[in-house]
Amino acid sequence: MNERALVERAREGDAAAFEKLVTLYERKVYATAFRYTGNEHDAMDVSQEVFIRVFRFLNTFSLESSFSTWIYRITVNACKDHIRKRNARAELPLELTDEESGDYTVEIADSTYDPVEIYERTELRHEIQQAIDDLPPSYKEIVILRDLGGLSYDEIADTLKIEVGTVKSRLSRAREKLRNFLLQNGNKPISFRSKE
Repeated sequence: MNERALVERAREGDAAAFEKLVTLYERKVYATAFRYTGNEHDAMDVSQEVFIRVFRFLNTFSLESSFSTWIYRITVNACKDHIRKRNARAELPLELTDEESGDYTVEIADSTYDPVEIYERTELRHEIQQAIDDLPPSYKEIVILRDLGGLSYDEIADTLKIEVGTVKSRLSRAREKLRNFLLQNGNKPISFRSKE
């Protein structure tokens, strides 16, 4: 069954059709969310929120539009909302009281990650993520959607409501900033895939 038929059936309340749509997009949504948020837990939360929004607003989706563009627009907006909320929360350290010397702070390591394993296997990935995180937001979203999400220039323009020329110029500037960052940190020059 093609995507349009799945969307039509899901809009009519077919749970199996909706589940197939989720299966088609869950990896791309998660990958986009991971690149925006920088960690697995937040990416999972955002992905769940995306599919809740898709379910709630599927009846507002115009069948004349691209479903992939629509779901990426929802993903980008959910990521921005999540980051805004995350930055608004104050994260407090765990404080314990010692009866003899007073208060002291205990740092608790995130057991989700093994630092040695991360360093050995993903050092470059972390540097790339840092470089992406340091980009201005308008560049960051273009890189995520194009180089990591695989969207075409037209799909990105539709998703972000900007001109295709703007997409291309921002992407070019973003890639140059990424190259410079990685070269300054001792990495070999990287080349970005180009498809269109």
